Amino acid sequence: MAARLVRRCSRLLGRSAAAVCRSPPLAPDLLRPARAPRWAPAPAPGSTLSAAGSGFPEKEPVFTPFPKSQPADRLIEAASSPEQVLQLVRCGHPPHRNQAALMLVRLSRLLAEKRQDAGPLVRDARFQELLKTVHGQISLVWNKTLVILLRSLYSLRLPDDCKELRSVEQEVCWRLRRLKFRHLAFLAETTVPYLQERRSDLLAELLLHLERRWAEIDDCRTVVSLLTRVGHLSEALMDRLEDKGLELVEQFGAEDLRRVLLALALQNRRSVPLLRAVSYHLMQKPFTLSKSVLIDLAYAYGKLNFHQTQVFQKLAADLLPLVPGMSPNDVARCAKSFAFLKWLNLPLFEAFGQHVAGKAASFTPQQLCNVVLAFARLNFQPEPQDPFFSAVHDRLNPVLAELGPGLQVDLVWSLCVLRRVRGDQLARVLAPQFHAQFLDSKSPQDQSTWQKLMHINATARLEHPTYGGPFLPPPALRPHPSSSPPSPLRKETSMQQELQETLRGLLGSGDKGRFGVMTQYGWELDAEVVLGQDNQPLPLKDLAAPHLARPAGSQPLPPGAKRLAFLRWEFPDFNSRSKDLLGRFAMARRHLQGAGFLVVDVPYYEWLELKSEWQKGAYLKDKMGKAVAEELAK
Repeated sequence: MAARLVRRCSRLLGRSAAAVCRSPPLAPDLLRPARAPRWAPAPAPGSTLSAAGSGFPEKEPVFTPFPKSQPADRLIEAASSPEQVLQLVRCGHPPHRNQAALMLVRLSRLLAEKRQDAGPLVRDARFQELLKTVHGQISLVWNKTLVILLRSLYSLRLPDDCKELRSVEQEVCWRLRRLKFRHLAFLAETTVPYLQERRSDLLAELLLHLERRWAEIDDCRTVVSLLTRVGHLSEALMDRLEDKGLELVEQFGAEDLRRVLLALALQNRRSVPLLRAVSYHLMQKPFTLSKSVLIDLAYAYGKLNFHQTQVFQKLAADLLPLVPGMSPNDVARCAKSFAFLKWLNLPLFEAFGQHVAGKAASFTPQQLCNVVLAFARLNFQPEPQDPFFSAVHDRLNPVLAELGPGLQVDLVWSLCVLRRVRGDQLARVLAPQFHAQFLDSKSPQDQSTWQKLMHINATARLEHPTYGGPFLPPPALRPHPSSSPPSPLRKETSMQQELQETLRGLLGSGDKGRFGVMTQYGWELDAEVVLGQDNQPLPLKDLAAPHLARPAGSQPLPPGAKRLAFLRWEFPDFNSRSKDLLGRFAMARRHLQGAGFLVVDVPYYEWLELKSEWQKGAYLKDKMGKAVAEELAK
C-alpha cells in the first residue's frame, strides 16, 4: 500500500512539472514585489535583466532604511533661523516622514543657540503642522532621529498633555529593545532630568535596559557620562558601571578621572576598588593637571575621605606654584578639602596664609571663615601670625553679626582653637540673647553648636583672665533635667575599654577613680585620679570636684595632692601621617591643664605595642610618674 502511494505521488509531480514547462515566461515586472515597503529605495534607472534569461537581475539591490540625502534635508540643515525652517513647510517641500522630525530638531537647536523663548514658536500653525506630521508617521522616523527628537521636544517645554509628545515617548519606549546602546546612552545623558520632572514610565524602562545591556559599553566616555548622569538612580546600574570603569580605567584621561571622582563624591559613594584604580593611574601616567582639575580632585578625595598619601603629595606639589594666581574661592575650597583629609602640607598652607594676608579684602566672609575653620581643624598657625590674623579680624569683625548663628559660633570656636580669639568676639556668642536659641534645642546640629559654646566658655574662663563676661550660666553647663543625658563625644572603643579595665586593676578599688567623666568645659575624661602627697591614689567620694558637669564633694584636696586626667588619643585624633593632634583635641588638652589637671596622654601608637596586662599596667604607672615629675620640675 505504501508503494502504491509513492507511485501515485510521482505521477502527480510529473504532471505538474510538465504544465510549468508549457506555460509562457513571466514578465520582468512581475518579478518585483507587488507593493514595496514605503521606506524601500526605488530601483536604479536602467536596470535590466540578465541575458541568460533566468528571470533574475544581475545584482540584487541593497536594502537599506536610510534613503539618500534629499534637497530638503540640506535646506533644513542650512537654515539659520527658526523662520527659515518654518518657511520650508509651505514652500514646495512638504515635510514627510523623517524630514518633519529633522525640522523640529533644527528648531529646538536654533532656539537654544539664540536663547529665544519657545512660546511663540509652539503656537505657530506651521509648528503644529510639523507635530501632526510626526504624530501621523511616527513609526517611520529613524531611530537616531527619534531619540534626538524626544530630547528636542523636551527642551521646547511642550505641555505634559501634548498628545504628540506622548506619542514620541511611547514610540521610544516600544523601540528601546531595538535601539543601539549608544542611543540608550544618549537618552540617559540628555532626557533623564526631563523624565524625572514628568515622572514618566519611560525612565524606569530606560534604566532597566541600561542595567541589562551594560556589557555593551566599549568606551570610557559612555562610562563616565552614565556614572555622572544616571548612576545615582539605580544601585544595580551603578555597580555595573563601577565594574566597567575598573575594566576601562586604563583608557581614561585626566578629565575622565576627574569626572569619575566627582560623580562618586556627589553621590557620596566610596567605591574603594575604583578609587584605588583611579589613584594608581593618576600617579603612573604623566598627566599635566590643570588648576581646576587639581582642585576638583582634592575636593573629591576630601568628600569621600579616601586617603592616598602619594596622590596628596602630588596634588600639594602641583598646587603650590599655582597659589598666587588662585581665586579666593579656589583657596577656600582647597584648604577645606585638605582639612577634611587631615592632610597638613606645611609649604602649601603657608602659601595659603600669605595669600589670605595679602588679599583678605577680596575674600567674602564665607570664604574667609572656611579658611580659618580649615586652619583650626589642622591646628595650623601660619607664619608670621600677626599679618594673617590681623587681616582676618579686620575683614570679619565688622560683619560678624551678619553671619548665621551657627557660622558665628564656628568662627569664634576656631579662633579659640588657634588662640587668637578677642574679648568682643567671646562676648558676642556668650551673650544670653545669642546662646538662648541653642540652649533647649534637641537637633543634632544645635547640640553640636552648644558643645562648641561650652568650649568657648571654657576658653573665656581658663585662657582669658582679663575677660569680664558674659559667661554661660552654671545651670546650662549641666545636663538639662527634661532632656536625655548628654551622649559622649565619641563612641566607646576597644582601646577605651582596655584602658579603663587596666586602670581599675591598677587602682585596686573602684572608689579611687572616676571613668567617663563629663566636665563643665565640654570635654570628656577617660578617667580621673587624685594622687596624695605620697603619690598614692585617694578615694574621690568626698573630695571637691568643681570641674564636673554636676559639681560634687565638699572637702578640698589635701596639701600636695594632684588631680590627674587620663586622655586616650586614637588614630582619628591626629593629622594624617603625623603624631600632631588635631586642633579640637589640642584645645581640650590645654583646657584641662588650665583647669589644674596633670594630663596623662595615652596615644594609640604606644598602646597598641603593649601585649600583656602587666605591660599595660606598668605603662600607665610609668605615665603617671612622668606626669608628676614634669609638674615638680616646673
